[in-house]
Amino acid sequence: METLKDREKQKKRAEGDFLMAALVLALSLFGVVMVFSASYYTSLSKFGYAYEYLKQDAMWVGLGWVAFLFFAHLDYHFLKLIAWPALGAGIVLLLLIFTPLGVTLNNATRWLNFGFFTVMPGEVIKFSLILWIATFLGNDPEKIRRPKDGMIPIVAVLGLVTVLIVKQPNMSTAGIIVILVVGMMFVAGLRLYWLVGLGGLGIAGFIGILLSPKGAYMLQRVHTFFDPFEDELGSGYQVVQSLLALGSGGVTGVGLGKSIQKALYLPEPMNDFITAIIGEELGLIGLILMIMVYILLIWRCCRIALRARDYYGMLLASGVTILLGTQVILNIAVVSASFFPTGVVLPFITLGGNATLIFLSLMGILFNISKQID
Repeated sequence: METLKDREKQKKRAEGDFLMAALVLALSLFGVVMVFSASYYTSLSKFGYAYEYLKQDAMWVGLGWVAFLFFAHLDYHFLKLIAWPALGAGIVLLLLIFTPLGVTLNNATRWLNFGFFTVMPGEVIKFSLILWIATFLGNDPEKIRRPKDGMIPIVAVLGLVTVLIVKQPNMSTAGIIVILVVGMMFVAGLRLYWLVGLGGLGIAGFIGILLSPKGAYMLQRVHTFFDPFEDELGSGYQVVQSLLALGSGGVTGVGLGKSIQKALYLPEPMNDFITAIIGEELGLIGLILMIMVYILLIWRCCRIALRARDYYGMLLASGVTILLGTQVILNIAVVSASFFPTGVVLPFITLGGNATLIFLSLMGILFNISKQID
């Protein structure tokens, strides 16, 4: 007979992890505020109107939360039905980059222009790969230990996706995808010697890219990483301005809305380098509080993965957690000149329609998994 304790436990499972959802909501709202603050002068300069980027960001956050609610109520097991089509669609979008639909900006072709909207295939393929790998391995926990059945097909898909992204070129997204896929294989139980081998293959591939014609810009970024002040008005300009913003903020910050670097000194301050503006306006204390929220969120994501009711749900939640953690770490590292300067969005905060929509969709899936934990 069902006891009161059993009913309470069942009800709690059905409600899901509302702390996780609350943390995501807090970051989303914080992101809207900071995008408005960071983009104020850039919006005035480009559009003669201070609220353009605020409108864009609020719209994408709103759409993202619609997607969150949709996936939060859709049983995550149904995602198995779209895993292969999603992978195919992601690869097709990457191939379309090399057609007239591709949009080139700052010597990189990373966007597709469909007229009324643009798509960044690099963000879409992250979503596709998480669904596909979880589905591909989810029905057989031993599959990853059989190289021909598990590891080799995944590595083949990873190789194809990586080549297409490097050709854009977009090394940051390629690196994140490698970390994501290898991380999911590790969680699935890939043997250590295979991980070491894949790591060696990845290093060899990276060196090969650096030595190729496509690697010239990457070598410049590596050089900039070691001494951004050597060419502070050229290749090191954005990193130098980011460090000036962080240094100006000090411990308590100059105050919300009072950043100097966002006044057309730091390029595109509402995008990949928004963390620098947060550090300038809210100081070290503000950055620490933001990082603590991310740490708490990642802990809740790990908890959901560990308590998932099945192997498939565990892999799905692990993929989302790996992607979230990787992008948070890399964004903060780049802004603080602790890693090579490259474009990595800060989840839920950076202005970016595709990334915002994808991340909130993934968090909706995670919430649905939390509703069904044992």
